Amino acid sequence: MKAFFTILFALIVLVVLGQPPVVHSSIGQSSTSADGGITITNIGKKQQFDWRDKATLDTDVFSPKSVNFLPDGTKYYVNSLEGCATVVYRTSDNEKVKVIPHRFKSGTGPLWAEPSGIYRFTHYPDGASRAFSGKPVEGCFSHGGRYLWVPYYRRTFDINAQDPSALAIIDTQADSIVRMMETGPLPKMIACSHDNKTIVVTHWGNNTVGLIDITGDDPTKWHHTTYIAIDHELQLNFSLTSEVNRDVNSGLMLRGTVFTADDHYLLVSCMGGGGIAVVDLQNKKYVGKIGGISNARHLIINHGFLYASVNAAGLVQRSPIDKVMKTISQLNGNILNVEGGWQVCHVGGGARTIEASPSGRWVFAACNSVSALYVVDTQTMTVATQIPVDSYPVGLDISRDGHLLVVTSQARNYKGGNAVNLFRVEYGNEEAEANALTELSQQSDSIADAETANDGDKNNHDKTFLGLTASQWPIAGMAAVLALLFIIFILRLIIRKK
Repeated sequence: MKAFFTILFALIVLVVLGQPPVVHSSIGQSSTSADGGITITNIGKKQQFDWRDKATLDTDVFSPKSVNFLPDGTKYYVNSLEGCATVVYRTSDNEKVKVIPHRFKSGTGPLWAEPSGIYRFTHYPDGASRAFSGKPVEGCFSHGGRYLWVPYYRRTFDINAQDPSALAIIDTQADSIVRMMETGPLPKMIACSHDNKTIVVTHWGNNTVGLIDITGDDPTKWHHTTYIAIDHELQLNFSLTSEVNRDVNSGLMLRGTVFTADDHYLLVSCMGGGGIAVVDLQNKKYVGKIGGISNARHLIINHGFLYASVNAAGLVQRSPIDKVMKTISQLNGNILNVEGGWQVCHVGGGARTIEASPSGRWVFAACNSVSALYVVDTQTMTVATQIPVDSYPVGLDISRDGHLLVVTSQARNYKGGNAVNLFRVEYGNEEAEANALTELSQQSDSIADAETANDGDKNNHDKTFLGLTASQWPIAGMAAVLALLFIIFILRLIIRKK
C-alpha cells in the first residue's frame, strides 16, 4: 500500500508541476502481486546522493546508465556514464570487486584496432590522437560471456558527439580492457548475434548501425565491415564551442536493438521517427519499418513475442514474433503494421529498459518519470505490481536465475540519480522459473555444441538425411510430391474402371 501511495504522489506532482519529483526507495520495502505470483523486495542500494549514509555510499556510482549480468550469474557490471567507468560487483554479496576506468591518453596505440576508414574525424582532424575519457552507455556480451562490449556516448572533447566515438572490449576473466575500437557518432545500444559472429553498434547520433565481424576468438582480428543507414544518414555540423542537446537533436534517435532468432534481421526502435526499423543483415540493407508503435525505447524477444517499451506514454507493447516476421517479409522500404496490432499494458510514464523473468511470465520495466519498477504479468498483459526506485530509473537487468534484479538511476536536471537499487525477486511458482532456467541452459549448451561442431568440421555442414544436402531438399521434395500425385491419379482411374 505504501508503494502505491508513493507512486500516486509522484504522478500527482508530475501532473501539477510538470516535472517528476525526486523519490527515494526504502530498503526492506516489499510489494506482492494480488495473486501472490510475484514478490519484489528492496534488499539494498549503492548511492552517491547522500554521503551521510555510509552503509550504502559508493562514490563510483556516478550517473549509472545501465547494468549487465554476466551470463554465468557471478558478477554484474554497472556503467557509470559521468564517472567514465564500469563498476564490477560480485553477485553473491553485492560487493564491489573492480572499477574499470575509461580514460585514455590517446585514441591510438597497441590497444587500439587499426582505423577502419569507415568512420572519419571531420570536425576534429586530430581526434584520433587526442586524450579523452569515454562515457559508457550500454553493454552486451560475446563469446559466452568472455567479453563485454561497452560503447561510449562520446569522447569527452567532442562536445556535440558528431565525430567517431569508441567502444571498449572488456575481458571478463581479468575485468580489464583488452581492445579498443572506433565507432560512429553517439552510439548507445549494442548487440551480439546468436551465432556469435556479428556485433551491431546502434548510432543514436546519425541514423546508422555499424557491423563488426567477431568471427573467431582473437580480439585483434575483429574488424568493422560496414555501416547501414536507417532511412537516411544524418549529416552533422554542430558548433565546436557551444553544446546542443544531442539527446533530442539526433534524427530518428535509434535505440532498442535486437537480432531475430535466425540472425537474418535486425530490429531497431526509432524513438524519434516512429516505428521499428528492420535491417536485412544478409543483404546489408534497410528494408522498412514495422508500424503501429511510436517512441519505442527498448526491445526484447522473449518466449515467442517481441516486446517494446514506449517511453513517453509509459507502455509495454508486444506482438507475436511470427506475425512480426510475416510483416517483415512484406516490407519493401515502406511501413507496415503487424497483423492484429499490438497488445498494450499501461505502466508508469517514461518506460525505459525492460527485461523478462526466465519463464517469460513476468516483464520488468524501469519507469523513469514516476521513479518506479513495474512488473507486467504477460499472461494477462496487465500490471502485476510496482515498487518505488530512487529517481530516476533508466537501466535494469535480472540475474540468470531470476532472483536478483538491479536498477540504475540517473539524475534529471541535476536532481535525483546516482543510485543503483537491488531487488530480490520471489515467485509464487518457483518450479516454473527453475524449469525455464534449465531449458535455457540446455538451449545454450545445444547452440555451443552446434558451433563447436561447425567450427571443427566445416564439411559436415552439408551432410544431411539420406545423403542429400540442404540445397537438394527442395528438388527431392518436389519429386516426391509429384510421384505421390501420380500414384493417386492412377488409383482413381483404377477405381473408376471398377
